[in-house]
Amino acid sequence: MERPIVTGILSYGMSGRVFHAPFVDTHSSFQFYAVTERSKKNAAKRYPGIISYNSIEELVEDPKIELVIVNTPNHLHYEHTKLALSAGKHVLVEKPFTATVAQAKELFELGKANECKVMVYQNRRWDSDFQSIKNVVEHGKLGDLVEVHFRFDRYRKEISQKYFKEEPLPASGLSYDLGPHLLDQIIALFGKPDSYVKTTGTYRPESKVDDFFNVHLKYPKGLNVFVTGNLQVVNPLPSFVLHGTKGSFVKKRTDVQEAQLEKAMSPLDPKYGFEPHGSEGILTTLKADGSHLTHYNTALKGNYTRLFDAVFECIRLDVPYPIKEDEILCQLEILES
Repeated sequence: MERPIVTGILSYGMSGRVFHAPFVDTHSSFQFYAVTERSKKNAAKRYPGIISYNSIEELVEDPKIELVIVNTPNHLHYEHTKLALSAGKHVLVEKPFTATVAQAKELFELGKANECKVMVYQNRRWDSDFQSIKNVVEHGKLGDLVEVHFRFDRYRKEISQKYFKEEPLPASGLSYDLGPHLLDQIIALFGKPDSYVKTTGTYRPESKVDDFFNVHLKYPKGLNVFVTGNLQVVNPLPSFVLHGTKGSFVKKRTDVQEAQLEKAMSPLDPKYGFEPHGSEGILTTLKADGSHLTHYNTALKGNYTRLFDAVFECIRLDVPYPIKEDEILCQLEILES
């Protein structure tokens, strides 16, 4: 067996605690070695024996660390990723990778020059609900797709206490917060669009950043894709709606991984990643006689561990990372437009 990858996490806030530490700790191919905690030292309570550094610079300079997980606020991703790559570390970077295409290209080139892997953490490719969508699309159950809607609906009138989400900093606002998830899923399914139109809006009182976005992406054969995020939706719509020449598929956002991880469930728990009964997607297809056939589609297991499998294979075995450089550049081109 290949030796575990010695890993440091730049922040033990929500993303470090929920989306990274549990996987680095339970995955046999990684060693959870260090984290940065500027004030409260909480990580060791759950992970005894790890090093808690007071600064990002201290962690990055540790010669034992091979992989740095960059999960600091969005506007610092470029700076901290460049710091880690310059120190000869592989990086796994939270979404959005950077604020601009130019920054992303610079970091990808720096990684190649320093023989370091540059990987972007697009975990929602391994959501259970998206796996259902992917299965339906790839098996051609809907025929030729005509219209596709992916969306995040929430109602949040108040301004977040997290300054980096609400101040007009690089990569702030809802489009850079939720847009990378939705756009990555669409690009993973359909590739780069032929054209797109992006619309943003600001509706919350005293908001300084966008809290609504919509991107209309046009693909070959007349496929229209609509990606939407909205913080002013009291009654959320289904998150996934797909219409094709042979049928329709409708599904709510039902992946349970984040909620389970928030409650400290281990990714190794047998119940991890399985949607509860009643979360099924609705597949409606046409029979030969023109009548409708309805099927309740049970989702596959959601499993972010597969992303870390891919990180290990990329670093140790030189297997191409599934979230490709050109896909990230396409995403950022749309976000930056």
